Amino acid sequence: MDTIAAELNDRLEPVLTVAREHARDVDAAARFPEEAVAALRDSGLLGLTLPRDVGGLGQGPHEFTEVVSALAAVCGSTAMIYLMHVSAAMPLAAALPPAAADLLSEVASGKTLASLALSEKGSRSHFWAPVSQAQHTEDGLRVRADKSWVTSAGHADIYVVSTLTAGSETVDMFAVPANTPGWSVTGTWRGLGLRGNASAPMSFDVEMPTGYRLGTEGGGFELMMQTVMPWFNLGNASVSAGLSQASVDAAIAHTSAAKLEHLAESLSALPTIRAQLAKMSIELTGLRAYLRQTADRLVEPREDTMLHVLGIKASANDTALRVTDAAMRVCGGAAFSEHLQIDRYFRDARAGHVMAPTADVLYDFYGKAITGQPLF
Repeated sequence: MDTIAAELNDRLEPVLTVAREHARDVDAAARFPEEAVAALRDSGLLGLTLPRDVGGLGQGPHEFTEVVSALAAVCGSTAMIYLMHVSAAMPLAAALPPAAADLLSEVASGKTLASLALSEKGSRSHFWAPVSQAQHTEDGLRVRADKSWVTSAGHADIYVVSTLTAGSETVDMFAVPANTPGWSVTGTWRGLGLRGNASAPMSFDVEMPTGYRLGTEGGGFELMMQTVMPWFNLGNASVSAGLSQASVDAAIAHTSAAKLEHLAESLSALPTIRAQLAKMSIELTGLRAYLRQTADRLVEPREDTMLHVLGIKASANDTALRVTDAAMRVCGGAAFSEHLQIDRYFRDARAGHVMAPTADVLYDFYGKAITGQPLF
C-alpha cells in the first residue's frame, strides 16, 4: 500500500467503524447518521478532493470513488450524505463566491458540511432547469426557491442553491450559509431506502449580497454540467458499487455457511446458487472497471469523457438493481428478514435509479450523444 493509500485508509477506517455500528439503527429509525457524520468531520475526508493549499487532501476521482464505495458498503445513507457534500464542494472550489473567502478551508477542516439544493417540483428530475427566480434588491439579491429533494436538509452548514438569473432565463448558483435567515425544511423524509440521508424539501427566501453567487452571472448551467454532474454521477455510481459489493459479500458468506442438512452440503453446493453468485460477481467486476475508466476520464479528459459521465451512473444503478435482487433470491427467506442486512442494500439500491438525473434520462442523453444530437 503506497503512502497516500495508507493515509486515506487511516482516515477512513474509523469512519467505517462508526458508520457500521449505527447503520441498522439509522435505517430502522430513518434518522440522520449524526455519529458517522461527526466521524467524517474529524477524519479530514470532507476535504478529500479540495486543494492542499486550503487544507484539503488534494485527491481526485479515483480516491473519491474508493471512499464513497467503502462508505456505501456499510451505510448507504452516510455515503449519500458524503457524496452530496463533495458534489457541492467541487463547484464551490471551481467558482468560489467572493464573499466566502474562507469557505474552502472551513470545508476542508470539517467545520462545514455542504449539500446541493437543485431539484424542484416544477422541473422534476431535470435538475439543470430551475423554475425559481432570483430578484435584484437595493443591497444585492433575493433568492427565492422551493427545492424538492435536499440531502442533509436542516443538517448541512451550507447549501448550493440554483435559481433562474434575475430578469433572464439563464441559471445562477448561490452559496447559502445555514445561518442565513429565511430558509426552512418544509417536509420530512422516510423513504423506501437511504432512509437516514434527510432528503427533505426546503424553502429558501433569503436576501444576500451578489458576492455569494458562484462564478459569473448566468454561469450556473455550465457549472452544473462541467463540475456538478461529473462528480455527482461518479459518486452516485460508487454508491451503487458499494451496495453491490456488500450484497455479493453477504450472499457468498450466507450460502457458503448455510447447510442443507438432508444433503450434507451448503447452499453454495447447488449449481443454480453458484451460477447466480458468479453472475453477481462478474457484474460487479465490470462495474468496477467502468468506474476506473470514468475516473480516468475525469483526471485526463478525452473525447469520450462526457459519454462516460452520462453512462456510468445509469449503468451502475442498473447493475445495483440486478445484483441486490439476485442476492435476495439466492439467500431466500434469510434475506427477506433483517439479520443479513441484504434487504437494506436492496432498498438503498433503488434510490440511485430515480435520483436526478435519472437512469432513463441519462440513457436518453447518451443516445443523443452517440447519434450526434444536442443534449439540451
